[in-house]
Amino acid sequence: MSTGAPLTLGTAGHVDHGKTALVAALTGVDTDRLPEEKARGLTIVLGYAPLELPSGRRMSVVDVPGHERFVRTMVAGASGIDCFLMTIAADDGVMPQTLEHAEVLSALGVETGVVAVTKCELADPAAATAQAAELFGDVPVIACSARTGTGLEELLRALEELASAIESRATLGGPVRLHVDRVFTVTGRGTVATGTLWSGAIAAGDSLELLPAGASVRVRAVEVHGAPVSRAPAGQRVAVNLTGARARDVRRGDVLAAPGTLGDSLILDCDLRLREAHHGERVQVLHGTRSVSGRLLCLEGSLWQLRLEQPLLALEGDRLVVRRLAPPDTLGGGVVLDARARRHGRRREILERLRCLRDGEPLPPSAAKADGAIEAPATRPARGLPAVSEGDLLALEQRLRDAGPALLSESQLTAQLPALRVLRDAGRAVRVSGRLYGDVRVVAAIRERIVALIEREGTVTLARVRDALGISRKSAQAFLEYLDGQQVTRRLPDDRREPARRRRARQGVR
Repeated sequence: MSTGAPLTLGTAGHVDHGKTALVAALTGVDTDRLPEEKARGLTIVLGYAPLELPSGRRMSVVDVPGHERFVRTMVAGASGIDCFLMTIAADDGVMPQTLEHAEVLSALGVETGVVAVTKCELADPAAATAQAAELFGDVPVIACSARTGTGLEELLRALEELASAIESRATLGGPVRLHVDRVFTVTGRGTVATGTLWSGAIAAGDSLELLPAGASVRVRAVEVHGAPVSRAPAGQRVAVNLTGARARDVRRGDVLAAPGTLGDSLILDCDLRLREAHHGERVQVLHGTRSVSGRLLCLEGSLWQLRLEQPLLALEGDRLVVRRLAPPDTLGGGVVLDARARRHGRRREILERLRCLRDGEPLPPSAAKADGAIEAPATRPARGLPAVSEGDLLALEQRLRDAGPALLSESQLTAQLPALRVLRDAGRAVRVSGRLYGDVRVVAAIRERIVALIEREGTVTLARVRDALGISRKSAQAFLEYLDGQQVTRRLPDDRREPARRRRARQGVR
């Protein structure tokens, strides 16, 4: 078997256009596993299968529902895929969900794929093929039939060629992020969470953070499509057997992440391509496997601020989808420019800063200093990281580590900001508060000490943390604000304590 880097293929297309039947014909796996799906002949939840290409290389396949009522489920499945397999039935042609799924894929930045004109045993595929070419441009279009097998070999060859041209997420590095889309219990083994691994690699024995609860969990075992592996890199479907969390403590929409690398986002500055959207409109925002409501604020052209009613777990450069609440409809989507934004309007300096982030240009001094309370997030291309010397990275990483709990500010690191951005993207530097940064291992250790202190004493004050850790008041406050944002601590007028939900999860109480 080929050892090509992992890739994930997602299906798309209108209901009853043969997605599940085509996946079964290609993989031998019927992804409709629920009795209700069997009875109705309708995909309701996400399905998964391994696809072996002619070369022996494997891809993970995510099969999504095609019905308009399950668009949120479709987005959850399409988030994190590398390429698409769009189905258009020869006897129907392009239909409403063909168009909406195409819009979702565009919003998620998934631009490469193959169109399968299915059910060609029922009708001449010429008309549907012409419609597909008009809708998708240069994307390969293959007429096929899951029932007769016509065109399946040609379709596999097209997918093989597609896979050889795509860069796997496994080559990009970064901290572990797995957006959970399914949770269940295996007798004798405990809780299993599954999802598409966006970045990093997961191995047995790893310690991870379950967000948004903030619980610490350990990886007991890892599987890829039912087969045990010692280590699973990004770009594929992964099942993680967890200790430290019961199945009822984990939900679809949660994220498994490297400790200290991800926090809640309630306000996002974004570059969005939307149709018929209005300033102040209340919308549904879909990111990863999570869906929340929020309000759209137009800043300028494609620059928007999203003010959310519940937090997302996002980073700069992530993709999201925006939908109208009533009547339900996909408006579009785009890229997160600042995942930790503050409320602001159309100030010239802020708009200049966001334009630079959107266009991948260096931040001018006026934009970088636009708002001292707003951190300038890393400017990075969609694929890859800024070019910085290895020596600069090692020197800055050592400096951050040597600082220990005494956090370093951006003003102290001005000359090394490009290196700081690389370390942050790779999950080795953490923004703790405002523009204060620390080494990820130091931050994780401080977090554990504060959590242990709260668990032992019940509540802690800022002064108690300062004295117990032997750090400055400024650093103690920064660390506590960081834990507040991750919902590890709950701020009261005079002290901090552990949120009740987290305490119950730790104690194993419903």
